Amino acid sequence: MSDRPTAPVPARLEGWERRTEVPLLAASLVFLTGYAVRVLAPVGAQPWRDIAFALVAAAWLLFAVDYGVRLRLSGQGARFVHSHWLDTVVLLLPLLRPLRLVQVYTALQKRTDRPRLSLYARVMTYASLTAVLLGFSAALAVYHQEQGASGSTIRTFGDAVWWACATLTTVGYGDAVPVTPGGRAIAALLMACGLALLGAVTGSFSSWLVEVFKREDEKRPPGSV
Repeated sequence: MSDRPTAPVPARLEGWERRTEVPLLAASLVFLTGYAVRVLAPVGAQPWRDIAFALVAAAWLLFAVDYGVRLRLSGQGARFVHSHWLDTVVLLLPLLRPLRLVQVYTALQKRTDRPRLSLYARVMTYASLTAVLLGFSAALAVYHQEQGASGSTIRTFGDAVWWACATLTTVGYGDAVPVTPGGRAIAALLMACGLALLGAVTGSFSSWLVEVFKREDEKRPPGSV
């Protein structure tokens, strides 16, 4: 492993990221809302579907501009793509933007003097919010792929939400499964993310319980049962 120190973040790049984190979060919600309307609205629901498409395209263009600006300000060239691999993946798959919630949280904490949550609370809060947003995004995406497909068991958005909940919690009842290649790719990605998020929540909760019980034991007088 190299002992080379990490290169400092250029001041202009840090300033840009600090100013754009919250607006980009708003753009992410606009993107998700527009995509939801495109997927769930009936085919003849005009002009709402066209408006939703315009919102999705505008939000993605904003993501692309932000990525290009940060690439330029970083001065890293092609190395930026590797060192910021999550941003690269999220640009190509915007529905994964919930995974960047932790960066938004960090940016917001830098702007306020309020006391921060404990480490365990931060992990559980971030993982829970990410799971909800990621599950909703995956339900939309898989419903988009599966609706109308031959042999599909995911016929309604409710079926897609049920499938996403079962997949995220690693239960996997098997009553609703994707049959299209796109749907199965989304399922594989959601299973990987679900395992990571579930492990983070259960691990943090277990560590918190151990810490609470340890403090209780330390308060007991010596020799007490």
